[in-house]
Amino acid sequence: MITRQAGPGRGSRRIARELTLRALYEWQVAGGDLAALQVHMEEEEESARLMAEANTAFFQELLAGVLRTTDALHAALGPHLDRAVTELSPVEHAALLIGAYELLHTPNVPYKVVINEAVNLAKKYGGTDGHKFVNGVLDKLARGVRGVEIEAAPRV
Repeated sequence: MITRQAGPGRGSRRIARELTLRALYEWQVAGGDLAALQVHMEEEEESARLMAEANTAFFQELLAGVLRTTDALHAALGPHLDRAVTELSPVEHAALLIGAYELLHTPNVPYKVVINEAVNLAKKYGGTDGHKFVNGVLDKLARGVRGVEIEAAPRV
């Protein structure tokens, strides 16, 4: 059997987002810095298996970017939240941080993809209706930061 090593610039961005969500969950619950979170993702058995298929460069960029800009991401998300950030579940919070970071800092990823990926993470790891909350918040944020892209999108 041949195992494929995705490598830094290849592999799945979806899996990179999943790993980022796991790392952000750990960060919220147990703390830690960027280096410790990355090492844990590489050493923990399930995450290490996923890492082999992930776009590791995207994972590193996303995790470092979210941790570096958390305060700005909270400021961007704040007007669209119906509760304090401290009251969010760790999964919803992580999915929102990932989505907000991508909406603000990765213009090469279409806004619909960003929202869909965050919603899928919330569905997979979050509570029953957490994905609906994530969808609503990121949709409102996208209208503010990706308005030109949204207006240019073809209507169906």
